Amino acid sequence: MEDASLNLGWAVVCLAGGYACGSIPFGLVLGYVFGLGDIRKIGSGNIGATNALRTGNKAMAALTLLGDILKGTVPVFVALSYLGPFYAAAAGVGAFLGHLFPVWLGFKGGKGVATYLGILLGIAPLGVVVFAIAWLSVAYLTRYSSLAALTATLLVPIAYFFLGYPAAAILTAILTVLVYIRHHANIRRLVAGTEPRIGAGKA
Repeated sequence: MEDASLNLGWAVVCLAGGYACGSIPFGLVLGYVFGLGDIRKIGSGNIGATNALRTGNKAMAALTLLGDILKGTVPVFVALSYLGPFYAAAAGVGAFLGHLFPVWLGFKGGKGVATYLGILLGIAPLGVVVFAIAWLSVAYLTRYSSLAALTATLLVPIAYFFLGYPAAAILTAILTVLVYIRHHANIRRLVAGTEPRIGAGKA
């Protein structure tokens, strides 16, 4: 569409459509489908794949991860394909906000890392490579999953900027701020030295 990037109405549509996709609580829905009940009642109380894995059902956790990724990828990819980067950014922000603050669950959603990855996949897949390298490196060196995610999300917008993806850099910078806000408890534990490491036994 011509002049789509200047059309505020379409931007609102993409933002709302992204939110609708992002707010689908795959972890919660799949928990019931697999006969595991409400996964918010176990572990961290989160609806994401990490908490889904605590049910012991790896298939359900994997499907939750896939769903949380795709609900970021699909709206961004559609907006990018038909309307351009400006709309893709609007759809991405909407999808991310939908995952973090789903209206169906009283605005209490996940922490957003999987959906963040999905948005990267939809807007500029090279970001997934940057994220993966950063996450794996930090996780291997420190054994802190949260620190790995925080580091990776911080490096992605910087990488996009230097690689010549300004729209993706701005979008992911906004998402990174939201990721840090949602990980405030993890950050406090990291500073205090009480954050559990990957593979550590749980009480």
